[in-house]
This record gives sequence, C-alpha cells and structure tokens, in this order.
Amino acid sequence: MGCGRSVGAVSTWMATVTSSTYFDITVRLLLAVILGGLIGLERDKRDLPAGFRTHILVCLGSALIMLISIYGFEDVIDRTNIQADPARLAAQVVSGIGFLGAGTILVHGFAIRGLTTAASLWVVSGIGLAVGAGFYFGAVLTTALVLFSLVLLNRLESWYVSQRRLRRLVVRVVDQPGQLARIASLLSNYGVIIRRIEVEDVHRKGDKPSVDITLSLHFPPDQSPLFVVERLRDLDGVRDVSLL
Repeated sequence: MGCGRSVGAVSTWMATVTSSTYFDITVRLLLAVILGGLIGLERDKRDLPAGFRTHILVCLGSALIMLISIYGFEDVIDRTNIQADPARLAAQVVSGIGFLGAGTILVHGFAIRGLTTAASLWVVSGIGLAVGAGFYFGAVLTTALVLFSLVLLNRLESWYVSQRRLRRLVVRVVDQPGQLARIASLLSNYGVIIRRIEVEDVHRKGDKPSVDITLSLHFPPDQSPLFVVERLRDLDGVRDVSLL
C-alpha cells in the first residue's frame, strides 16, 4: 500500500508538471540563459575572468533553484502542518554567490581588480532568481540597466576623464628605494597632480627586478603629457614609460 501511494504521488506530480508548468519552466530557463549571456558577452569582450559561460551558468543555476523552491516540493505542501516558503531556498543564492564573486577579485600590489565583474555575477544571480519566479519585467529591465552601466556609462566615464585632463602612465622602474619619490618630485615640478598610484607586476630583467607603477595623473592645461613622458624616461632607473 505504501509503495503504491508513493508511486501514485510521483505520477500525479509528474503529470502536473508536464501538463501545466513544463512549457513555463522551459521558457524561464531559456530566458535565464539569454539574459545571463548578454551580460556575459560584455564581460567576455574585455577578457575578464568571468565571461560568457560563467554568467550563463550563474543565471541559469539561480533560475533553477528558484524553480525548485516553487515547484520542487508540491508533493508535501498539502500535508498537515507543512508550510511552504519559496524564498527560503532561493535566499541562499544571494549569500552563496559571494564566494564565486570573490574568485574574480584579484589583488596586484596596491591595486584591486575584478570588483565590477564580481558585482555583475551578483546581479546576474538576482536576474536568474527573478526569471525563475516569473518576474520577467524586472529581469529584462535589470539586464538592460546592467548593460547600460557596463557599456554606455563606461564610455561616459572615459569621456569625462579625458575632459578633466586625467591620464594614466605606466612607469617600469628598477625595484630599488627612492624611485617613487623621484618620479613624484619630477611630476610636481611640472605641475602634474597624482590622483592614484598602483604598484603592480614585478618583471625580471637579468638579475635586477623591475616594478610597474601605474599613475593616474591630472595635467595642467598648459602642460603636454608627451613632454612629461620624455622627462620621466630620462630618470635613472626608469626602463620604460607608457602613456595610456
């Protein structure tokens, strides 16, 4: 009797899923793939650690977990004293995605990179949950806003930086004391203001290590960045200067 009831319950549940929700579940999972892929394509074009496939998988997995929360326990919610909470399982995605996002954050010296990609993974997981819950309008609108932020606002930021005469220099120097102080002193003599300093990858040339120093600089209106670059190349211990 017990076995017959179990088989009957499973058959009833499968019939319900295939007849009333099969198409809806398919649409939600496919939409999660599309929306996650759109954001992943933008990240992939920039050759970032989490790209096209990663964003698809995060969005698809989040949508599936939400669907499990909604449809996965239909055979027990009608029992006495059983209360269903679809948000309970899905809520674990919000905290769990943080571990995946942390893997995209890279620290090079004093520079931290990958925060935007980690944030995009977190948002994509939210989009997947929205799609799985059937909140299509919110998922599509959020995807559009994310792409607007990653693409158009990035261009606007670049334009704004150029208008403020902000430029970036990468100075490769021999790794020895006093190099940064000499560079800062020269820039100060020409009225250039240092906005940000990043010390990154150590390169070895022969038996002397060298360090890349990335400088975000504000140039005065009457000062040519190319002229300053030439003066930096004349400093002792400077191996190369690149103007970005």
